[in-house]
Amino acid sequence: MTDQTTPRILIVEDDAVALEALSQAVTDIGAVPTTRTTYPEGLAEAETGQYAVIVFDRMLPGGDGIDAIAKLRAAGSTALVMVVSALGRAANKIEGLEKGADDYLAKPFDPEELRARLRALLRRQSMQVLDNDLIAFGALEIRMKARTVHAGQTHIPVSPKEFELITYFARNAGETVTRMQLLENVWNLHFDPGTNVVDVHVGRLRRKLEQALGAPAIHTARGEGYIFDPAR
Repeated sequence: MTDQTTPRILIVEDDAVALEALSQAVTDIGAVPTTRTTYPEGLAEAETGQYAVIVFDRMLPGGDGIDAIAKLRAAGSTALVMVVSALGRAANKIEGLEKGADDYLAKPFDPEELRARLRALLRRQSMQVLDNDLIAFGALEIRMKARTVHAGQTHIPVSPKEFELITYFARNAGETVTRMQLLENVWNLHFDPGTNVVDVHVGRLRRKLEQALGAPAIHTARGEGYIFDPAR
C-alpha cells in the first residue's frame, strides 16, 4: 500500500511498449502509476482521480490527448500535464504548449530524460499557491501580500530585492534559471551590466535560506545558472 503523500501519475497511452516504459519511469521516481489506453477512459479517470501529473499520448483511440487539457482545466483539475507523442516537430510542440500542456516530450524518448522531466513536474506540483497569497514548499512559506518569508515559525528577513528574487525562483522551481533571466525579470535589465550583482544577491539569499531551513534551497547549475529546489 502507498500513503497519501506518495504522488500519483496517470498515464494515458495505447502503445503497449510506450506504456510499459512510462509506467517504469513513474515507478523509478517513487510515484504510483495508473494507466488507461483510450481517450474517453483517460479523460474520465483524469477528471475523477487525484493526480499530481497526467501523461497524455496524442494519437489515442477516441481523440487527441492535447484536446483533453482544456476539459481538465474546466473540470477544476490542477494536475500538470505532459504530452508524449510521435508528432515531435517544433510546430507540434508549440501547438501542445499553446493548448496548455506543461511539458511536451517527443517519441522515442530517452528514459533518463523522461524521469528528469517527470521529477521536474512533481517539484512544480509540490509548490502550493493559496488565495494568490501563500507559496509554500514544505516548511518554507512565501507570503505575497505581506512580502515576508518564513521557515516554519521562523521569520527570514529579506530585502525587497531578495523578496523579488525568491518569488521569481519559486515560480520557476525545479528549472534552471540563468543570470540573464534574473537580470531581465528581477532587475528589469535587458543587458548584462558586467557586474556580479546577481551572484551577490543570490549568495545572500542562499545563505539566509540554508541557515533557516538547515539545508540548501538554491543550487548552482554549473555553467548555466541556478535551480531553486528546497525539497532536493
